[in-house]
Amino acid sequence: MSNIFIISGPSGAGEDSVIDGLKKILPVEKIVTSTTRKIRPGEMHGINYYYISEGEFKEKIKNDELAEWAQEYNNNFYGVTKEELTRVEKSKKIGLWKIEYKGVITAKTKFPHIKSIYIAPPSLEILRQRIKRRDSAVSEEYLNERMDYTKEWMKHESIYDYKIVNEEGKLKETIKRVAEIIRNELEKTQVTPDA
Repeated sequence: MSNIFIISGPSGAGEDSVIDGLKKILPVEKIVTSTTRKIRPGEMHGINYYYISEGEFKEKIKNDELAEWAQEYNNNFYGVTKEELTRVEKSKKIGLWKIEYKGVITAKTKFPHIKSIYIAPPSLEILRQRIKRRDSAVSEEYLNERMDYTKEWMKHESIYDYKIVNEEGKLKETIKRVAEIIRNELEKTQVTPDA
């Protein structure tokens, strides 16, 4: 699985924007997570997530079909099936696996050779501003919940192979730095993804 890379960061750090940017410059295949979260307007099954019921998710846990999974702050389950990892590995493209830190801990235990890149916010205050900018109707309670979760996340930075701070207004530089890490790692393993 040397063509798979973990991209991870708290909500508002910019990991989705980094992934979108990488898609424009590298042959990328996104690893699609399964979730029990309800589908939101504008989202598509199989593109954003595989949306499944809690019963289906628990069945996958029982049958050992998941490479990693976690129940997140919103009580929804998120996880990646072994089948999905195999699909992306066989695609011969660069697999981007977006997971939160609990998932990274599990993934690094099961697949220690997969490189993980932490997209960090410049500060908690900037993170708070980004979340508010993204959704002006967000409650103070939700914001505080996210900040607490991010503080918890920051205690686990050492689990990552790389850390990139996504500075305000410097998304292009962040994408470039992440792309360099991926290219360097692929060179070491001599994996050439198909364009």
